[in-house]
Parts: sequence; C-alpha cells; structure tokens
Amino acid sequence: MRRAAHQLLDRPLVFEDPLAERILGARAKERLREDIQSDTLYSLQMRSWLAARSRFAEDMLGEAVAAGTRQYVLLGAGLDTFGYRNPLNELRVFEVDFPASQAWKRELLQANGIFVPGTVTYAPVDFEHESLEDGLLRAGFRRDEPAWFSWLGVTMYLARETTLSTMRWVAESSARTGICFDYCVPRDSLGPRHQAAFDVMAERVASVGEPFVGFFEPDELTVTLQEMGFTQVDDWDAARLNARYFSNRTDKLRVAEGLGRILCAQK
Repeated sequence: MRRAAHQLLDRPLVFEDPLAERILGARAKERLREDIQSDTLYSLQMRSWLAARSRFAEDMLGEAVAAGTRQYVLLGAGLDTFGYRNPLNELRVFEVDFPASQAWKRELLQANGIFVPGTVTYAPVDFEHESLEDGLLRAGFRRDEPAWFSWLGVTMYLARETTLSTMRWVAESSARTGICFDYCVPRDSLGPRHQAAFDVMAERVASVGEPFVGFFEPDELTVTLQEMGFTQVDDWDAARLNARYFSNRTDKLRVAEGLGRILCAQK
C-alpha cells in the first residue's frame, strides 16, 4: 500500500514500481485513495522508509547482476513486484514465501492481469515442516552458482537465532553470494526522539498480532556476519539513506531514525 502511495503522491520518485498499485486490485486502491486524504507524519515516514529500502535492495541487485549473478532470491516475497518487471531474461527470480501467502499473491496477479514471466519461480516453504534449503533446491536453485538475496520486512518478526541461521546458510552457498536485509536495533539504543518513531511502528504491528521480537546492535551484527564468512559488510542508517536518496528534495520525504537499518553483506 505504501509503495503504491509513493507512486501516486511523490515526485520525483525514489522507487519506481508501476505495478505496486495495480497488484492491489480495485477495492484496495479505493482504500488507498481514502488513506491519502489523511496523510500523516507517520505515513510520510513509513512511505519514505519503504521506498528507500526497496530502491536500495534493487540497486544492490543491479550491482550483483553486473558482476555476473543470475539468481535472485526474494525471501518473504510478499507483494514484491520485481519478478514481473524484471528486464533481464537471464536473471532467474525465486520467490520464497509461506504457501498460503504465495497462493494469495498469485490470485492477485491473475485477477489484475499481471503477466508472470518464465523467469519467475515460486518456492513455497512452510518453515514448520521444511527448511529454506529444501524449498529452494526443490525449485531449482543452484547453491554452487552466484546468487543475490533480498530479505525485507521480516527479520524484526523473527527470533535472533532464526535470522542468524538463515544468514549462515546464505554464507555457506556459492563463493559469490550476497544478501540485503533490514533490521531493527533495540529500543534502548535509540535517543528519545527516535524512540517515539519506533514506538508508533511497534505499537501498530503488535496491534495486528505481529510484534517485533528480533533486534540487533549494528556493530555486533557486523562482527557476527564477518565471522560467518561475509567479507564485505556495509550497514546503512537513516542518515546515509537520506543522503543517497532524499537530498535536495523540496518535500518532506525522509527516513526517520528508529524505523530500521539496512545491511548489505557479500562474500
């Protein structure tokens, strides 16, 4: 919804996604237009954050593709639309998600006339009964070939060890592998002003039954990933993202500290 709102409200666009509104369907688009009428500071901050993290993930993917990567894995793909606007016939896109969530997405794609190219491969994984490796290998993923992983909007809902075990699996794959993911720092590590932004977001997700449970300190996480075998670890806070994507704007689009950080790890 917020990626779609960005397409409608903001110029210049930070993240161009012509399918973000279309995939929602008519009913959701009506609700989107109603929400736009009451555009709050929180909505603005969340729109900025989601646009920035999606743009960053696809920028990093572009660099990986330029270096020869031909496998892209979306962990917790949700309603991400990259696979349906992928301009590269040689790039295979694996969408990993819970089976019911993936079935819902495929219904939306069909209902709204969005073509599914042959470069998209669905990998439904029920983590209570099988591993990420099982699901991806069954879908034809090659662990011995370079791959880029994107994992957005997920780690904060998982126990720390669950997140780290996934990172270890990625690190043990091909010699040229990378991952881009976002995460939350502990509330106590934020200043009072940034805690306020965190609290609003944490309260909203908890109210729908999905509270934040996984947090990482940036320096500690960097060391942990390096120990796993990642040779390049680059952590991005709000200031760096704002300098990269929101400088010289005349509107109020900015990433607020406290909503999250993005980390890019490669080997």
